[in-house]
Amino acid sequence: MKRLLGIELQKIWLNKASRALSIVYFLSLFLLASIALIEFDFGFFKFEAAKSGFFNFPYIWHFTTFVASWFKLFLAVIIVSIVANEFSYGTLKQNLIDGMSKKEFLLSKFYTILLFSLISTLFVFGISLVLGLKYSSYTEMSIIFSDMSYLFAYFLKHVAFFSFCLFLALLIKRSAFTLGFIFVWFLGENVGHAILKYNILGYNPQDKNTEVIDWVKDVLPLESMSNLIVEPFTRLNFVKSVSNSVGATIEKNYQVQPIFVAIVLVWTAIFIYASYYILKKRDL
Repeated sequence: MKRLLGIELQKIWLNKASRALSIVYFLSLFLLASIALIEFDFGFFKFEAAKSGFFNFPYIWHFTTFVASWFKLFLAVIIVSIVANEFSYGTLKQNLIDGMSKKEFLLSKFYTILLFSLISTLFVFGISLVLGLKYSSYTEMSIIFSDMSYLFAYFLKHVAFFSFCLFLALLIKRSAFTLGFIFVWFLGENVGHAILKYNILGYNPQDKNTEVIDWVKDVLPLESMSNLIVEPFTRLNFVKSVSNSVGATIEKNYQVQPIFVAIVLVWTAIFIYASYYILKKRDL
């Protein structure tokens, strides 16, 4: 494991673009701390992020993992590019000639995915803990370390998404086409669901009994990953107050739901197995 991981990290560090993206990614995570500095005053409305409840324990675990998860696209580009370069520069073929098996090749990529996901999770944990200890109104240990399931969901979300990128990169073998296909897949899940729901099945936007058709979308890869950590903003008291003042009620389950954890684990296993199947069957 250590040898395989070392090979991959060396490839990433020696590649200028991958090295730059890695640095930009982890610097971007530190930008989460700058959110505390946001404040504006329009006279009739004053907003201070540090006092708005964003950084209260345990809410901060939900808030930071949701926001930070958008930055994973930087690491996705690295994974896709490194895999595509293996085909473009012939390094995969040379590695196989030198004695590396296809299984070891895939494991080296998966170990890198696990490492990236773990380091990212630890970064978010550290940043959240520091911000929370500084700005949170609640500092009891039992409150600080409650709702830690969001960190597990954050880790799993990254592992699953990077495994998806690995699978597509091995299938398509071109980084630009792979990244484009990921975007098309994302649109396909959302647009396809809307067409099925409203055009084919004839639902109206006002219909409430749409659980079955919505569940079809929920089990798709990217949507199920997204459902691991739902948006946290409507949990804030001032958002609820504004909503109640206009007669709207917000009913949403904000917790990490075991069903989506199970679905994402299944998709991750499918992507890794499919990646190995592609490698095993492809003539390199």
